[in-house]
Amino acid sequence: MKQKGYIYFTTNKNNTVLYVGVTNSIKRRITEHSEGRGSVFTSKYKCSKLIYFEALPTIEQAIAREKQLKHFKREWKNQLVEAINPEWKDLSGYIIDDPDLI
Repeated sequence: MKQKGYIYFTTNKNNTVLYVGVTNSIKRRITEHSEGRGSVFTSKYKCSKLIYFEALPTIEQAIAREKQLKHFKREWKNQLVEAINPEWKDLSGYIIDDPDLI
């Protein structure tokens, strides 16, 4: 059975820094970021606010999508966020409460 994958964007409280990440467990990873146990980058810049995510059928597809998104200009990433989350609200509560997400 192939493992599902997720790409996600986190930011800081002022929305000035954007982090693009990939994981096989969005709930676990967002919890790590919120507890300051994420990557060195997210810990340093306090990027714990989940503002965007995509679920993909496999982790391999998620990794490929992350690589693609990391090459996007900041403006393009902002447009992705604003298409689903125009107010840049923290979506982590929805992740934690959704039984269909792992």
